[in-house]
Amino acid sequence: MKYEAAFPCHEILPDGMANLTPQRGMTLRDYFAAHSIQTAMSMVKHDFETEGNIFCWNKNEREIAVGRAYQIADAMLEARE
Repeated sequence: MKYEAAFPCHEILPDGMANLTPQRGMTLRDYFAAHSIQTAMSMVKHDFETEGNIFCWNKNEREIAVGRAYQIADAMLEARE
């Protein structure tokens, strides 16, 4: 279930028949993580770096936030079972 397609669709062949092999795209896990990233970002202590006039997260904080988003996504997938 971890790599199930978020928006599965089937290809319609020229003869009007459907190819029932789901087309590849975003996984449900990626979809859930994308929707969880703001929550995950709010869980990380911000220690902004400045590049010119732009404030940005340092690499460690970005990795923590992304990891938490996928932890939330994994929990959502587990709850579906």
